[in-house]
Amino acid sequence: MSAYGAIAAPRGSDAPLSSTIWAIERKDSTVTDYLTIHHLNLARAQALDGLIDYLHHVFAEEIDAGLTYPQEVPVGELYTREAFDAYFFAGDVFVAVSGAEIGSLASGSDVSFGINDARRGRDWSDCIAGFYYVKPNYPGRSSHICNAGFVIPPAQRGKRHGPVLGKSYVHYAPKLGYQASVFNLVYVNNIASVRIWEALGFEKAGRIPRAGRMKRKNGEGEEYVDAWVFYKNFLQ
Repeated sequence: MSAYGAIAAPRGSDAPLSSTIWAIERKDSTVTDYLTIHHLNLARAQALDGLIDYLHHVFAEEIDAGLTYPQEVPVGELYTREAFDAYFFAGDVFVAVSGAEIGSLASGSDVSFGINDARRGRDWSDCIAGFYYVKPNYPGRSSHICNAGFVIPPAQRGKRHGPVLGKSYVHYAPKLGYQASVFNLVYVNNIASVRIWEALGFEKAGRIPRAGRMKRKNGEGEEYVDAWVFYKNFLQ
C-alpha cells in the first residue's frame, strides 16, 4: 500500500524468478562466502513454516529502533503481523540465505535449488542474511518506477551483506518489469545505505530537509534528519 493506494506491478506473471547466488566481497579475507537470493510472494512465503513470523519480528524491531524507516507505532501498541503482511508483501519479496556451498559460479548466476534447500534445516534466525521488498513507487503511468525497502537482522550486520542485497536488487528489479528505481527517504545519517547506492551508480535526485523525526543512535531523544532521494535508470 502506498499514498496512492494499491498499485499493480508491471510484471503480469506470478511465477517466481530464479534463485541466484552472490559472492560476499571482503577485503580482509581469503575465504569467499556466498548468499543465495530467493523470490517470494505472500502465498509462497506462507508455505514456509515460521518464515513470515521471523521476518515480521525483525522488521518490527527495526521500526521500534526508529533509525531507518519512517513508520512509527504508538506507545503501548505493537506492529502487527497483519500490518507487516499488508506493507512488506504488497509487492515482490526477496530473501537472502547465508552459507551457500557453491564456489564456482559467478555472482548473479541462477541456481537450481530453492530457499528450503538453501536453509539446510537451520532456524530462520541462523540463516536469513537479509530481505527486501520491491513494489511500484507511483501509480498507473509512472508504475514502471519501483521502490524497495531493505532489512538486515542485527546479528547479520557488519558482514558485507548490504552490498550484496543492493546488487541483487539491481539485477532483479528490471526482470520484474521496472525501468527505474527511486528511494524516497534515505536518511543522511544512514551512512551504510548511502554508500551502497552511490557505489551502485544511483544519483542523488534531491535532498529533503528535516524529512524524518528519528531516534538518536545514542538513545538520547530524537532529532530531525534530512533525507536523500536516490534515482537509478535501469535502461542505461
